Amino acid sequence: MLLAHGASGEAAEAALRQSLAAAQEMGAKGPELQAAIGLARHWAERGQRNAARDLLAPIYGWFTEGFDTPDLKEAKALFDELNA
Repeated sequence: MLLAHGASGEAAEAALRQSLAAAQEMGAKGPELQAAIGLARHWAERGQRNAARDLLAPIYGWFTEGFDTPDLKEAKALFDELNA
């Protein structure tokens, strides 16, 4: 993740938000999910679990198939963790 590469918390969040916005602008649901997972995890690590869950839920809910793919498995696991 960005923090592992020395990015500050603010810089990491800005990059994740930018990635999310770019994916949404392109209508690219896979990259949107990946960016949402990253941003949700970032927020959860900072105690913003409700915001993380609120971000991830509608994007994960958009998918109707492919639940055995790594990204959707990761999103489901994170969503379950946020709901625990």
